[in-house]
Amino acid sequence: MAQPGGTASNNHSLAGPEQNNDKGNRHDEPTEEKVEDLTRYNDGSVKLRNPNIELMDQDILYHLALGSGSHDLQEMFGDVKFVCMGGTPKRMETFAHFIMDEIGYKLPAGTQLQDISAFSYRYSMYKVGPVLSISHGMGVPSVGILLHELIKLMYHAKVKDPIFMRIGTCGGIGVEGGTVVITENAYDGLLRNSYELAILGKIVHRPAILDKRLVRELKSLASSDDPYDTITGKTMCTYDFYEGQGRLDGAFCEFTEADKMAYLEKLRDFGVVNIEMECTIFAALTHYAGIKAAIVCVTLLDRLKGDQVMAPKEVMNEWQQRPQFLVSRLIKKHLAQMGHLKSLASTPSSIKSPRRFKLVQQESEAHE
Repeated sequence: MAQPGGTASNNHSLAGPEQNNDKGNRHDEPTEEKVEDLTRYNDGSVKLRNPNIELMDQDILYHLALGSGSHDLQEMFGDVKFVCMGGTPKRMETFAHFIMDEIGYKLPAGTQLQDISAFSYRYSMYKVGPVLSISHGMGVPSVGILLHELIKLMYHAKVKDPIFMRIGTCGGIGVEGGTVVITENAYDGLLRNSYELAILGKIVHRPAILDKRLVRELKSLASSDDPYDTITGKTMCTYDFYEGQGRLDGAFCEFTEADKMAYLEKLRDFGVVNIEMECTIFAALTHYAGIKAAIVCVTLLDRLKGDQVMAPKEVMNEWQQRPQFLVSRLIKKHLAQMGHLKSLASTPSSIKSPRRFKLVQQESEAHE
């Protein structure tokens, strides 16, 4: 499979299309926006960067209970324009119904939204016309598994120029609960703007880059009438909810309140406005595949004021809708620009091979 220019190399250093080996000509390095352009095919296709896929009889996406031989993936998903991801199945089912109303998508009489990946027992996926609403679980490993298979799904379905958006919750740093945060840059626990992975015994760093134009567009869609603030800033990703985020209320804690506060103040001084557990891998893998992506989260508390989420349930439920409002505005804007907003029609799932369809279900169930 031919690769376009600007591929990221797998080595020990922070590598990517923006890397310039001629250190004497730093002024020639492309800007981040040019980097984003270099990592995409000219026709908007999604990269796999894996020649092995073309040699396979079929590609089983067993965490999604789908397969390239068992399903007509282009018929099912070829019209997808937006992939929206969030932590829990319930949240993304709720978002699917919400976005269906927002874009005026109509289901045929007597039908209802179905969880396409129900047989995987891992992730939940709902398709609302050009919008996929998918749960990604919690933390880097869960998101990484899903992204590999979603990126392959986009490839098999021949989707052009999809936009991936993560809708989630987070802890604020000097930011009040209920604030909507659009991530500008993603950093790990060591404040590196990359995602680190051990591959075949070697450490690989992939740049965690999000689409700057998308960030600006989302920020522009925040309304002065919104009863909450919408900000942009740096987001830190951790592998843990407790010790990794400097909490004092986990099962283990070997640092003091003073240590915690000094660390959180350091993060604030660096420009970090929120902490979550998915941003680096989400940014890195979408960037590596040439997919425009953004992260919109709502803060559940200000970590400078405490560790535990204390807001009442009804308040929390309202807060969690706020990123959905912003994302829906962007989706409606893009669909209106494409002239699709009032011409949406549902497309039934298409099973290409019933026998292989059953085998894919069995394969997914076998990996519980």
